[in-house]
Amino acid sequence: MKGPFNLSEWALKHQSFIWYLMFVALLMGVFSYFNLGREEDPSFTIKTMVIQSKWPGATQEETLKQITDRIEKKLEELDSLDYVKSYTRPGESTVYVYLRDTTSAKDIPEIWYQVRKKINDIRGQFPQGMQGPGFNDEFGDVFGSIYAFTADGLTMRQLRDYVEQARAEIRGVPGLGKIEMVGQQDEVIYLNFSTRKLAALGIDERQVLQSLQSQNAVTPAGVIEAGPERISVRTSGQFASEKDLAEVNLKLNDRFYRLADIADISRGYVDPSAPEFRFNGKTAIGLAIAMQKGGNVQAFGKALHARMEQLTADLPVGVGIHNVSDQAVVVEEAVGGFTSALFEAVVIVLVVSFISLGVRAGLVVACSIPLVLAMVFVFMEYSGITMQRISLGALIIALGLLVDDAMITVEMMVTRLELGETKEQAATFAYTSTAFPMLTGTLVTVAGFVPIGLNASSAGEYTYTLFAVIACAMLVSWVVAVLFAPVIGVHILSTNVKPHEGEPGRIGRAFNSGLLWCMRNRWWAIGITVLCFVLALFCMRFVQNQFFPSSDRPEILVDLNLPQNASIAETRRAVDKLEATLKDDPDIVRWSTYIGQGAIRFYLPLDQQLQNPFYAQLVIVSKGHSREAMMHKLRERLRNDFVGIGSYVQALEMGPPVGRPIQYRVSGKDIDQVRRHAIDLATELDKNSHIGEIIYDWNEPGKVLRIDIAQDKARQLGLSSQDVSELLNGIVSGAQVTQVDDDIYLINVVGRAVDAERGTPDTLQNLQIVSPNGTSIPLLAFATVRYELEQPLVWRRDRLPTITIKAAIRDDIQPTDLVKVLKPSIDAFAAKLPVGYKVATGGTVEESGKAQGPIAKVVPLMLFLMATFLMIQLHSVQKLFLVASVAPLGLIGVVLALVPTGTPMGFVAILGILALIGIIIRNSVILVTQIDEYERNGYAPWDAVVQATEHRRRPILLTAAAASLGMIPIAREVFWGPMAYAMIGGIVVATLLTLLFLPALYVAWYKIREPKKEVQ
Repeated sequence: MKGPFNLSEWALKHQSFIWYLMFVALLMGVFSYFNLGREEDPSFTIKTMVIQSKWPGATQEETLKQITDRIEKKLEELDSLDYVKSYTRPGESTVYVYLRDTTSAKDIPEIWYQVRKKINDIRGQFPQGMQGPGFNDEFGDVFGSIYAFTADGLTMRQLRDYVEQARAEIRGVPGLGKIEMVGQQDEVIYLNFSTRKLAALGIDERQVLQSLQSQNAVTPAGVIEAGPERISVRTSGQFASEKDLAEVNLKLNDRFYRLADIADISRGYVDPSAPEFRFNGKTAIGLAIAMQKGGNVQAFGKALHARMEQLTADLPVGVGIHNVSDQAVVVEEAVGGFTSALFEAVVIVLVVSFISLGVRAGLVVACSIPLVLAMVFVFMEYSGITMQRISLGALIIALGLLVDDAMITVEMMVTRLELGETKEQAATFAYTSTAFPMLTGTLVTVAGFVPIGLNASSAGEYTYTLFAVIACAMLVSWVVAVLFAPVIGVHILSTNVKPHEGEPGRIGRAFNSGLLWCMRNRWWAIGITVLCFVLALFCMRFVQNQFFPSSDRPEILVDLNLPQNASIAETRRAVDKLEATLKDDPDIVRWSTYIGQGAIRFYLPLDQQLQNPFYAQLVIVSKGHSREAMMHKLRERLRNDFVGIGSYVQALEMGPPVGRPIQYRVSGKDIDQVRRHAIDLATELDKNSHIGEIIYDWNEPGKVLRIDIAQDKARQLGLSSQDVSELLNGIVSGAQVTQVDDDIYLINVVGRAVDAERGTPDTLQNLQIVSPNGTSIPLLAFATVRYELEQPLVWRRDRLPTITIKAAIRDDIQPTDLVKVLKPSIDAFAAKLPVGYKVATGGTVEESGKAQGPIAKVVPLMLFLMATFLMIQLHSVQKLFLVASVAPLGLIGVVLALVPTGTPMGFVAILGILALIGIIIRNSVILVTQIDEYERNGYAPWDAVVQATEHRRRPILLTAAAASLGMIPIAREVFWGPMAYAMIGGIVVATLLTLLFLPALYVAWYKIREPKKEVQ
């Protein structure tokens, strides 16, 4: 073969093989499409571990110093650590380990192993009696299917039996992952003693409990080796029910007592209750089910739903199974909506192709689309990319770009056919003249998406498939354009193509006039363009900033935060009051309630909350069209009728979870000073009319009943502080005695005082304590009882007490813009703080900064790649400058699209603007290359610019129309709307500038003058 290798020529000589490849590609694409996993959103790694420890009986200060602080110190040795946040309550320590946002997902399992190893190294330093620490690195598991089990007329234990049965039955569902129960209440057998009665009888409660423990202990009785047999020896005596306990005879003080005579024995549920779960206001037990990673959500959901229907049919009357959350349905609707949008985009692109190119040429372009999509589907399957919001949106964006190469090839073939060449010659020439400029343009376009692909943050991980899918689609589209399109073209295009004759049409004449005016008045054209660019920069201040938009799902989250010393019973009463207003509301489909805890993670970006008796969360599913009205109604109701309760109503978030959008952290060494500064800062924030309800993650001290023991007197009576503490704990909270084996459950036996003696703090003042010699002694004989205030919990960040002030936003203003407004007053406030105290901004602004920081680091690499690809093609620094000069001018179109429509500039829109640089440069490099070709063919420089621009006008306008119009289907989407508007505006304006401004800049740069016409 003479000359350089021509891929199109080779394809034409091996057409049978090319047709075979096309058939295989389509077949594999179809199989891959149906095998692809389906998700609503792409998964991303929650780079957080939770370490929990308990030390029963310890104060908050003791727990903080002896457990939390030791763990925090050790974690500082971790290389990938971003920060440590801890939550300490009396006897309970919870430490959150946050890794740097740029930590690679593949490194995280090893890092969690190192965390476990480091904490195990200091186990010997923890206090005796500490339980744990336990590690939870599955914090981000999503339970996409949640079912609520309710029962009319059945006990909680009976209902739990049915839930356990269902749990066992669904184990065979393919793809099943973790299962968790929500809201179950453990049974307890209570031994309610009267302390007065025991004191009168001279009975020490601890003796009773020790005797019961001894009888119920499970201890080996030995094994007899009897010749060829081994015979185990078993002893009886273990309790099987509360009846067995009632019949126990105890020898106390040389007398025998039946347990039933000295204690009221009853079976109930843990008191105070464990976190509760309700469905539509009814007490329920939830079954939360996760799918194995990488599975097909829709297939799994159908199989699970079918199994649940079978179980429902077998349940007795009164037991109901209700669907709380069904990710399969959500995914089906989401994927179905995006698939429809993809189909609309295909139709739009095809219409543009057929109208502009004609039926035959348009058909060649139409054939290239399924080929490219098929190969992209194959790539997605083997790369583990599922069909979800980001990947399908990427396909829609790529559609308008991937037809560009095919259009250029077909346009060039038609042009050569008009000159009388054969189809084979036309196809071969198309490769020679356009293949490498197209490849350069493709690589430059792909380089524009590099900041997305190399962004290691959680937001970057969330949007990674945008880069992967578009990069694959663009590269495959070039292969299709130079390998498949020529073969298809020689079979579809007609040889009877007549060259265009006569004058250009009205649009063509108008364009030519505009082009010549810009070239003749080059400095005016350049000046006007630069002025527009400066105005666009100025108008950027009117564009609102956004991180990620709220989801358009119908769920509404309602948070209730009572004072932090509130009991779960008080929280339950607040929930009862709110739920009473929800019943019979026509705008509500269903709701679920979590009392004493936050909702289980049914949605990956959920900002999950800790278990706390003073907290409750409702998940309300509204009728989609009424969500905003329902949220407004709930806010008004909570503001007016729930005074003193911190409430927050929000839709689900997209992207990494943030929580309340406005957050400020006040940190320092002294808790009291931190509290005062936090209150002052909240007062400062409240001056702004845009700030809604403000809450603190901790603040109010709670009442503590302090019992000061006179140690000398206590020792004289044979008592110690430990004796008194154990006795008081047994009276007030209850002391676990032993356990009863009941079917699959272990039921705790708990000894405590009767209700009348433990219901109020005043009863402790009259408490009688039995000494070791059997004498009844008043507590006040050796101790004093008084009230004092104590911090019920403390949040710390990087070992400093930290109060986070969280605020909602009242009006339609973006959090980032509101933080900018607040910045002067916050800075002035922070400047007045004493040394060692500081204010830090959190919330949306902080998370947005974490996501955008890695992008800024990769932008230089993006620019380097673009410049390198351009230099390979152009071999000229001057032409590189000319081509690159058009790229930033796309901002004019971005501003024209965003400002009038009020569309915010979100994280995804920023990614689109960066990608826009590559798209704009793509057209510019092809135009400059075309000018070079005309000059090589003997055209005068002025004529070369004019002819090249006129020649490239239609292909550039066509691809711009395809790219911009193809994004219309996703412009309606909440997530993609800002990006679509920005890219549509940028592409349209940049296309006009490529065809008008670039020629003017070219002739100005090279000082090209219009040749004078010869006078006949």
